Amino acid sequence: MITGIHSVLVWTEDLSRLVPFYRDVLGLKPSMEEEGFVVFQSDGAQLAIGRHSQVQGRAKDPNRIMIDLQVDDCEAEYQRLKAAGVEFTRTPSQDGGIIIATFLDPDGNTIQLFQPA
Repeated sequence: MITGIHSVLVWTEDLSRLVPFYRDVLGLKPSMEEEGFVVFQSDGAQLAIGRHSQVQGRAKDPNRIMIDLQVDDCEAEYQRLKAAGVEFTRTPSQDGGIIIATFLDPDGNTIQLFQPA
């Protein structure tokens, strides 16, 4: 029986491109750092980034995986990240009972800011 989601892993060829983005720009806190692998803390499922020999270049289909990061204030977080140079593909807008803003990480993976309305 499946009892929950433990973690989501994002593989990359270049940790030095992704880790500073998730840590320094997005503000996620690493809970474990090893050679070739970083886990970011969370109240729920963990987000991990690791180097993988079979992964090369940017995501070929950035819509295959979306990482939703829950925020208290989507507009404020959008403004903070935009000021830090993050380019958004969707500005904050309401979609049903949620407010969403969308951008890509340096490898081309889709990330959304997700605020319950």
